[in-house]
Amino acid sequence: MSERVEHLFARLAAGEPLGDDAAAELSATTDILSLGMLADEARRRRHGAETTYVRVADVALPLGGALNIPLAAREVRVSADAAALPSLLPSLRDVVAASGKVPVSAFSLAGLQSHARSSGTPLLDLLREIRHAGVTSIAEAPIDVLDEAESALEAVREAGLGLARLTVHRPAEPAARLGFIRRAVTLQHALGWLPSFAPLPRSWSAASPTTGYEDVRQIALARLLADNIPSIQVDWSLYGPKLAQVALTFGADDLDAVPGRDDESEGRRRATLEEVRRNIRAAALVPVERDGAYGRIG
Repeated sequence: MSERVEHLFARLAAGEPLGDDAAAELSATTDILSLGMLADEARRRRHGAETTYVRVADVALPLGGALNIPLAAREVRVSADAAALPSLLPSLRDVVAASGKVPVSAFSLAGLQSHARSSGTPLLDLLREIRHAGVTSIAEAPIDVLDEAESALEAVREAGLGLARLTVHRPAEPAARLGFIRRAVTLQHALGWLPSFAPLPRSWSAASPTTGYEDVRQIALARLLADNIPSIQVDWSLYGPKLAQVALTFGADDLDAVPGRDDESEGRRRATLEEVRRNIRAAALVPVERDGAYGRIG
């Protein structure tokens, strides 16, 4: 490790913020283990050993059959084409009714923003319609796709909605990935209410997928540099148990998208919920279930 990188690590260990040049230097380090140790210390200072997870029931609109919300789900997440929102509102209300007291998140803020522009309908009006249907929060805000992200997120708040998570949609080069973290930090400084950031891309090219090395580095950098955002999140369903478990030791503290329905056909110990809890405990952490509004359960 170079003397300069050692100095950056010492500054982070002391809780000092890094400027853009220092952050770029840090992101280029090959000492991934030291980076991970620092990120783990940072997450433990904030959360102790607690690691939250949320069981999610995914619902796609329009419905292709009977609506069946698993009793174990703690968030119902609706995916739909924002351009079809007017025709989908009755179905959205049905989902909310079937969900009972379970928080419902719906739509991508980027999709809603695009529909607002193409239709000439103010984004705030679309968000209010969604809120009046009973939805609790917007499912995601992809930081790399949104235009004028701050004003779009202010409209979410003005409509009386929350945000389930700030996300990244596409894979990118290292400099751009660091830029996403900086943008998340800036948004949180301006808004102050963003609960979580999921820094790993939600889509990727089969020809050039990201590596586990790159993924855990991004998690660690997000925890160290986005110190004003409470939770750094990993999608269990998207990235799988192995990457998720390693990410928990590199600064992540929340597992998103744990399936809301357990398959116990191979025995209870192999069911998803038991696997999630077991993996969290194996990382010397304490599993804590939460709901879609970030409320602790039990």
